[in-house]
Amino acid sequence: MPKLYSQIDSGNCYKPRLLMAKLNLPFEHIPVSFNDGSTRKPEFLAKNPNGKIPLLELDDGRLLAESNAILLHLAEGTRFIPEDAYERALMYQWLFFEQYSHEPTVAVRRALLVYPERAKDATPERLAATLEGGNKALLVMENQLQKTPYFAGAGLSIADIALYAYTHEANRGGFDLSAYPSVAKWLSRVAGDEGHVPITWLPE
Repeated sequence: MPKLYSQIDSGNCYKPRLLMAKLNLPFEHIPVSFNDGSTRKPEFLAKNPNGKIPLLELDDGRLLAESNAILLHLAEGTRFIPEDAYERALMYQWLFFEQYSHEPTVAVRRALLVYPERAKDATPERLAATLEGGNKALLVMENQLQKTPYFAGAGLSIADIALYAYTHEANRGGFDLSAYPSVAKWLSRVAGDEGHVPITWLPE
């Protein structure tokens, strides 16, 4: 059975758990946290020298890091990757956007405000910068979702799963989602898709 090393309240770790729940893929959850230092222990660094989670360990022992790479691997051949070449390219575009424009602002500001371990980094300057950058990213999403129901074609893809993970928790980072009505409606559509589970979900 595959093993997923992840932290329960991490949006990046939520992404593969949500997809695996939708695909009914059994896996063992191995709790690991950057807050308690377990991602920096030698036994974990032997598996992922970058010291980050999530980390997927396949049945044959091969390892795969980076949340969006895990999504791409698990979603291969499923409805979550568009068949059309252009729509697949759009999916990649939004996956890159999530990691370069969305996660460093929306997710980071949430972490600064939620985790006591990060409080020392929550300077006024950094909070202001992540608020500005996060609102810019949310506005980009809002403009797209005024035109299309999802980010890569007419159906939900892993681009939506990736962006959902931290957007649905953006209020914990001080973002006012009422300013983005199309994003709010999209969040409801994603949550209403078959097999959806909350961020707290773990396999039995």
